[in-house]
Amino acid sequence: MKIGELSARTGVSIRSLRYYEEQGLLTPVREANGYRTYSPYAEEQVRTIQLYLQLGLSTEQISGFLTCVLQHPETFCREVLPVYEQKLREIEEQIEQLGRIKTNLQDRIRYFGANPKDAQEG
Repeated sequence: MKIGELSARTGVSIRSLRYYEEQGLLTPVREANGYRTYSPYAEEQVRTIQLYLQLGLSTEQISGFLTCVLQHPETFCREVLPVYEQKLREIEEQIEQLGRIKTNLQDRIRYFGANPKDAQEG
């Protein structure tokens, strides 16, 4: 299938598909005229890439285990666990930071609500 058909089937832009190719996540066959031709398997591959991107992983992280995941969908690939653990740590740090920001904003709102003279119009 051509890149336009793969884009239509997966809902992923042609630009993104080309980016996945640049990152080594997707490998089409090049015809003599330079057109990209994708196997029917590419549709599943793109959907898998999208799943991991939605989990917040980078294309670099995905490239480290994508082949294993695609070849062994019924088993867990060891390469995935450290990536999941790192992503979870990042998310937990972000949640903590957002909690601090939330508390700070709540404190400021309470302060200015109790001391309206201190709040100046800008």
